[in-house]
Amino acid sequence: MQTIARRIAADVGVREGQVVAAVELLDAGATVPFIARYRKEVTADLSDTHLRHIQERLVYLRELDQRREAILKSLRELEKLTPELEQALLAADTRQRLEDLYLPHRPKRQTKAAIAREAGLEPLALTLLAHPEREPEAEAAKFIHPERGVADAAAALAGARHILVDHMGEEPELIGRLRAVVWGKGRLVTRVVAGQEVAGAKFADYFTFAEPLVSIPPHRVLAVLRGVAAGVLRMSLELEQDAAVTGTAYLHCEALLAQHFGVVQRKRPADAWLAETVRLCWRKKLRPHIDTTLVARLTEAAHAEAIRVFARNVRELLLAAPAGAVPVLGLDPGLRTGVKAAVVDATGKVVATATLYPHPPHGRWQESLKQLAALVRKHRVRLIGTGNGTAARETARLVAELQGDAPELGVTGVMVSEAGASVYSASEYAAQELPELDVTLRGAVSIARRLQDPLAELVKIDPKAIGVGQYQHDVDPRQLAVALDGVVEDAVNAVGVDVNVASVPLLERVSGLNRTLARNIVAHRDAAGPFRNRAQLQKVARFGPKAFEQAAGFLRIRDGDTPLDNSAVHPEAYPVVERILGGTGLVLPQLIGNHQVLRGLDPARFVDARFGAPTVRDILAELEKPGRDPRPEFRTAVFREGVEALADLQPGMLLEGVVTNVTNFGAFVDIGVHQDGLVHISAMARRFVKDPHALVKAGDVVKVRVLQVDAARRRIALSMVLEGGGK
Repeated sequence: MQTIARRIAADVGVREGQVVAAVELLDAGATVPFIARYRKEVTADLSDTHLRHIQERLVYLRELDQRREAILKSLRELEKLTPELEQALLAADTRQRLEDLYLPHRPKRQTKAAIAREAGLEPLALTLLAHPEREPEAEAAKFIHPERGVADAAAALAGARHILVDHMGEEPELIGRLRAVVWGKGRLVTRVVAGQEVAGAKFADYFTFAEPLVSIPPHRVLAVLRGVAAGVLRMSLELEQDAAVTGTAYLHCEALLAQHFGVVQRKRPADAWLAETVRLCWRKKLRPHIDTTLVARLTEAAHAEAIRVFARNVRELLLAAPAGAVPVLGLDPGLRTGVKAAVVDATGKVVATATLYPHPPHGRWQESLKQLAALVRKHRVRLIGTGNGTAARETARLVAELQGDAPELGVTGVMVSEAGASVYSASEYAAQELPELDVTLRGAVSIARRLQDPLAELVKIDPKAIGVGQYQHDVDPRQLAVALDGVVEDAVNAVGVDVNVASVPLLERVSGLNRTLARNIVAHRDAAGPFRNRAQLQKVARFGPKAFEQAAGFLRIRDGDTPLDNSAVHPEAYPVVERILGGTGLVLPQLIGNHQVLRGLDPARFVDARFGAPTVRDILAELEKPGRDPRPEFRTAVFREGVEALADLQPGMLLEGVVTNVTNFGAFVDIGVHQDGLVHISAMARRFVKDPHALVKAGDVVKVRVLQVDAARRRIALSMVLEGGGK
């Protein structure tokens, strides 16, 4: 444990003692949100970001230790484990280093080298390597054994070469050195496959492409890999300096290999034979192995970065500004099948549905306008959310006309991302939640509820289906699921959950809960009525002390027995609040929200053996603004009238839009033309931008300028318009 903790501390940049404390809590079943919020004294105030990194590295290093033990066991059974090898294996700090050390000793299938060794040719191979002044054919003649399959000197030399290639290609230190050379000086090179120029036009940027391995961005690696998988591109690694000189890569590495084994050209009898052996070792054994491991390294790093970007975007969408508890009408646009409409009340309950047919081939515009107005009036709708799919702008015009014809209604139209709505509509949970509604109407309900509370609605959808990633469909699905689960868990617990109205999918994301407990909470709520206090949670089936400890602080009860149950103050810390009340002489209603009193209190007055200053500070902040929502204020974008398709765009246009996705190379913005535009990282500001996330996040309303429109490739280049002018 100490060794792992020391490594993690160095990787994450925290103290070893903090890591030990965090690992002990994680191993005991505590969640990251719980530790970050309620165990600050134990971990010396580690953030949820630190804790996620610690958790990730802990899994990696424990898996590394498992692989190390498996290798040690194998070598002991094979009687190949020397003290030096054991020490090297124990010191290995990466999976690659472990495998390099294991490579020469691992059990092998019957290779040509193994057959040559069985034929007794290893002494010949070692003799020629050590004594190149000897004549190869003469030495080989001594090892002719037809009964062993060595018919003549040529066969003996061929077998000896197989043995030397095997020997030269399995030395761990040499492999590591050569791999470092290729990584430092190599390039990833791609060419288009003949005949694929038209079918693979979207990969045109990579038809003739080369970039250094050390600097190629992750998104370009993923694009290349996708092109290769599609059969459009060929990919290779090469060393630039060797290719420039001779057109043949890796000569530099061949020289290093020859030097390592003392193979030099002095016109001795065996020099040419040994040089060809070195060349074969590099080109047939080491080069493919190193190329494979380096492509794997690039792929792994690209996957990790793609997952990180996707996770950050999902978090930003989950924590997008909620419109709040207001009646909303959701519109799921369509042409032939009509526009599906659903009204939800302030609690999210469906109160009305309809299908409108304003667009061709039906063309019932005025009738649809009247239907829409009737729904808004009857249910006092404040917001109309229109899904941004097919016929979105045409449907938005219907809403705009309603606003113009009946301004007294005070309704606001909002374009809503419908990414993942179809996945929710067809899900088992949607069928249980809205059994009386058609699948298409469920999509309209989801759009409406997303406006009220994006977090509560989006947790019902597999995060991978939300569509804000960077090649998320190409990455390791297990790693992606782990990362996204952590993001959703952190987002849900950062906001808190009203236990009396929350859905099962939302409750199961709360710290300490799972699907079974979430269902049990809802079943108890339906049978016994709303919870009046957090203590009643312990009456829920299978809701034991551990679950209560982990979950209670994140579950809110509005208008219950005590205001503390609608705050982030954990029930275990209620005695601290009692001490604060005693110290101020106030009762709870007088203290909550009393900025003057709370800001004048010294946290040190209320610490004890269990709760230190960090927790007391959190309690004071929570009492000042109980149940505060960390999400931003709700804003809407206004798309420009008359700009509804690519053909409507002109360079120089100033438009308002919504950021839909942020990647390492820029931000995609929905400007209302059914095709997101890209603000490249170079067009985001007048200064150098290292990370687009530092400027914008998914859901932001931004102003952009159209730079270029490529209708054939459906690409829109934008620049960011800064406040006060600029790009």
